[in-house]
Amino acid sequence: MNTSELNLAARLRHELHAHPELSGQEKWTKSRLMEFLNEHTHLEVFDRGSWFYTLCRGRGEGKIAFRADFDALPMEETCDVPYRSQCPGAAHKCGHDGHSAALALLGLTLEESGADRDVYLIFQPAEEIGGGGEACAALLKEAGIGEVYAFHNMPGYPLHTVALREGTMNCASKGVTYRFRGTPTHASTPELGRNPAQAVARIVGALPGLTRREDHRGLVMATVVQIDVGEPAFGISAYRGELLLTLRAQYQQELDDLSRQVEQLARQAAEVDGLTLTIEEQDVFPETSNHSTGVARVERAARALGLPVVEMAEPMRASEDFGWYLRQAEGAMFLLGDGEDHPPLHSADFDFPDALLETACKMFLNLI
Repeated sequence: MNTSELNLAARLRHELHAHPELSGQEKWTKSRLMEFLNEHTHLEVFDRGSWFYTLCRGRGEGKIAFRADFDALPMEETCDVPYRSQCPGAAHKCGHDGHSAALALLGLTLEESGADRDVYLIFQPAEEIGGGGEACAALLKEAGIGEVYAFHNMPGYPLHTVALREGTMNCASKGVTYRFRGTPTHASTPELGRNPAQAVARIVGALPGLTRREDHRGLVMATVVQIDVGEPAFGISAYRGELLLTLRAQYQQELDDLSRQVEQLARQAAEVDGLTLTIEEQDVFPETSNHSTGVARVERAARALGLPVVEMAEPMRASEDFGWYLRQAEGAMFLLGDGEDHPPLHSADFDFPDALLETACKMFLNLI
């Protein structure tokens, strides 16, 4: 790639950073990325509604795909940069602007060089809430793509360092809301009503016993996100209660087991106290499990480029909906270091380092 292409990609990244859009609302972002690729390449661009992909047809047999996400976070921009967010309440504080710009840079490079096999560039919305990956990953089966990769930038690792591991790269997780409804009564006669406070308390009290490390193959967690019981009225006994948990596990099976156990506890508690119960799940992320062949290819690509490689001892606790792709095809998610002292992801001072655009693109090219 040449300096002109690198500058184009950096300017695109700054445009995306200045116009962040939250998960499920990325209309401008998607449109701008499609416009950029149509303006600067002759690659085929396919609009799939909330997402799109670009295809570089290769000279030979085989297919490979790369994925970039493009949603932002519900945060305020505080970085003093010329391209700071122009959208109140939204900011690119996870680096998805850089992921998309790096994949667009790959498109610019393929326009000049072509490829020995078909290359699919998948641009995905709603990663932050686990809402985009499953639909986009269906393209792999639909098009017969057998190999897929993605990267995430990561503070704490030296700049340009490649970090990855076989097996679980990102834990599976889900958000669950347990809603209890009882019967209101005067606070002086609680025996005449149905109060959900004890049901909620019993579940919270049982969580440490359900997540003991010695009882599981890998990490298992249940994090209390919110408890909301009753009304701020001293004359009314509580009659409604909500418990919000984030359930997380290194292995999908252990997340599924934990989810069933907590649901059983909630249903038992509701029955004992005469309550109605509804359960709602959201932000559902599968386990992102890297294939050994994909990890080996990423490591070879990094070594060929002279990049440092770190084998991670533990998976990322944070979830990543790239797991949907790895259920359909071989491949891997890998990390690229932002710098050891770089501000952490999802923090007010975070900004994607433009230096990683070229590194990511070179990794993609080597994998092709």
